[in-house]
Amino acid sequence: MLEVALRHRFPGPAGFMLDAAFTAPAPGVTVLFGASGSGKSSILAAVAGLLRPREGRVALGGTTLTDTAAGRFLPPEARRCAVVFQEGRLFPHRSVEGNLRYGLRRAPRGAEGPGFEEVVALLGLGPLLARRPGLLSGGEKQRVALGRALLARPALLLLDEPLAALDMPRRTEILPFFEALRDAARLPMLYVTHALEEADRLADTLVLLQGGRVQAAGPLEALTARTDLPLLAARRDAGVVLRCELAGQERGLTRLAFPGGTLLAPFPEGPAGRHIRLRVRARDVAVARAGAPALSTDNALPAVLQGIEPAGERECFLRLGIGPSILLARVTLDAVRRLALRPGETVTALINAVGGERG
Repeated sequence: MLEVALRHRFPGPAGFMLDAAFTAPAPGVTVLFGASGSGKSSILAAVAGLLRPREGRVALGGTTLTDTAAGRFLPPEARRCAVVFQEGRLFPHRSVEGNLRYGLRRAPRGAEGPGFEEVVALLGLGPLLARRPGLLSGGEKQRVALGRALLARPALLLLDEPLAALDMPRRTEILPFFEALRDAARLPMLYVTHALEEADRLADTLVLLQGGRVQAAGPLEALTARTDLPLLAARRDAGVVLRCELAGQERGLTRLAFPGGTLLAPFPEGPAGRHIRLRVRARDVAVARAGAPALSTDNALPAVLQGIEPAGERECFLRLGIGPSILLARVTLDAVRRLALRPGETVTALINAVGGERG
């Protein structure tokens, strides 16, 4: 278990106040999500021991890293936390292999973790080993920085917006490596980002931050299904994340099975049983009365209307239960009146589009 409880006021006439607390299972990926200036990086710095809070406690498993009440503060080098920043911060005079082996030399004696060859294979670094950092792309540099951190065999991996300095093609290139690391290493990770796609693809636990305070924390799927969290619900791409399994092909489309139903989407064919995450945007879901005639959409699923929740002056969210899973539909209040929708009745959920693949 990762436990964080911090109170710290930064100096200055308008000193920023950090007052945040959350817990998260470990191992697993805990994503700190929020706008710039919300306190994400300050929390990560406090966990790493780079910021000494005025009040607080940080613990990982049975190890207390900070406890101001008890006068305990482990120095950064004793915390076994490896940090990956926005910039790779590689040694320019060393080759890729030299940078990686530097991380391996920093590993505590007897610490368990992946070996050099395993990390090279996991992150696809074999062809790069002889190169110097100056000859690498931004995405390649971040993969090397990630490998160096992993070879230090940390107890906790800290990632401070590691993709923020990359353009979209490079982000798309490197995200699968982070997913592979999450699935293979089973290492506790604290990941800072303001990009929702990164949170969707990587988070086990999501922590929403605004103005130095935690607005909500919990499993990714549960938080994306809530409509009372402006950080998520007020976005144009608001919607739920479903964990799906590839279940074969049908009419040239991929079947995506999730608890309660199946969706069809134009995804590349993959091995049956592979798990992916899928964002289904509320604006891409409509409803019809049960028994509506056949429509052009490939995805029409029976659902129970569990609730009608506000979403501004002219719109609302419909909470739709499909077995144990939840979908959200964002519709106009006029549509609710015209269809005379009432909680508890059965409707047909029409998913007009399915968001991009999330690993």
